[in-house]
Parts: sequence; structure tokens; C-alpha cells
Amino acid sequence: MRFCCLGSGSKGNATLVQSDSGLILIDCGFSLKYMLAALEVKGCKPEQLSAIVVTHEHGDHIKGVNTLAKRYSIPVYLTRGTLRADKIDTQKNIIHILQPDRTVDIAGITVQPVTVPHDAREPCQFVFTHAERTLGVLTDLGSLSSHVRQSFSACHALLLEANHDVSMLWAGPYPQSLKQRVIGDWGHLSNEQAADFMQHLSVLPETLVLGHISEKNNSLALVRKAFEGWESTLQRVIYASQQSGFDWLEV
Repeated sequence: MRFCCLGSGSKGNATLVQSDSGLILIDCGFSLKYMLAALEVKGCKPEQLSAIVVTHEHGDHIKGVNTLAKRYSIPVYLTRGTLRADKIDTQKNIIHILQPDRTVDIAGITVQPVTVPHDAREPCQFVFTHAERTLGVLTDLGSLSSHVRQSFSACHALLLEANHDVSMLWAGPYPQSLKQRVIGDWGHLSNEQAADFMQHLSVLPETLVLGHISEKNNSLALVRKAFEGWESTLQRVIYASQQSGFDWLEV
């Protein structure tokens, strides 16, 4: 199993997970034109997609879901709450309802939706397992519940949100209400929260990718500073970008 990202941040998110039997797209927060070009860069075609799995209904995660799924007849997996947000076109897409914390097999990959605290209808993040290797994708949550910590405690590879630096957020251009939303328990993880999560893992991942890094409330230098100790501890530490995501990594 391997994974890559087509873009990560508040302007759009899309991640690919591939095994020898299938190719899954996690979210599609970009236009169809962008997606087709980005897939080609990663050596993929939309016809190869086995499914789109959706984390939640915010625009930076679902902007292109309807168009891509309709054009290429791609099954869409999402929670009932996300469906009831009325952002996904149920008349045109093949809808499969995910039950939080109940695994489902998609193209030979075991997918576990994990309930997370985020300001959406029924948000989830995912743990993928194939051939005894496990990948965790954990972004868009404001706090780390015991359930989240347990669910992502033993991943071989982990894509983890490091959205903002707290000081930079408070000094930044966002209105006060949005600052409160981002920093709240239902918002996004700060660099410090993400680093603390790593400190309490019972089993460390071999590969760590830091993603959903805010372009206005964070910087690569600040994320690197928060995780500098892990660069010498883990096999790989990668930093995802809004523009290009990151290239294929083996789990």
C-alpha cells in the first residue's frame, strides 16, 4: 500500500491511497480541471478510482466530489450526517453510507471511519489497512479524544494535521470569531497539539506526514521547529504543501 496527496490546506484537500487491488481518493476539494491534472502528475487516471471517501462536508474537502463522481461513475462513501448536509448530489452519485467506527472493505483495503471532534454534521477520519500495513489519515479535528488516540495509536504511516501556530493565529488577519473556531475543541489541531499527540503514541509510525498547514496562521519553519526532534527519531518526516501535496510514499 502507498499514499500521496494532491494538495493539503484550506484551499483544497485530496489524498490517494493505492494497493495492488484498488485506488481510493480521500476527499476532493478541488475543481475537476485541477484534479485531472493533479492525478496525471501522480501517474493516475480518474478511471482507476475505486471510490471517493469523504471526511466531512466543508468545501475544501468536497468541492469536486459531485463533478468527478458523476463524470466517471465513482462510488462515494460518507457518513449519514455528511450526506444530510445536502452538499453531495444523491441523484447523480452512487452513495454508500459509512457507519462510524465500523470497517468496510473497498477494493481490498479495509477502511475504518473514526469519529472526530470537528464542526461538521458527522465528520470522520480514516484508518486504512492492507497486507498487515496500516495508514492513518487524521486532519480536521480540534481536539484529541481518547477514542481518536486509541484508533490511531499503531499506524505504520500517519498523515497528521498541524494546522496553526497559536501565537501566529491570534496575531493574524482572521476575525475574532474565526480565530475562536479554529482554536476551539471542534476546530483544527495546532502544532503543539499535534506534537503532543506524537509524544503519547504507544507505537511510533515509521512515516509521519504533517498536513493541512495553514498558509495564513502557520509556516513551514514553525512546523519544523515543533517536530525537529522527530526528524531524527522516525524513518521519514514529510511536510505536505497546499500546492503539490506530497509524492507517493510506501506504507
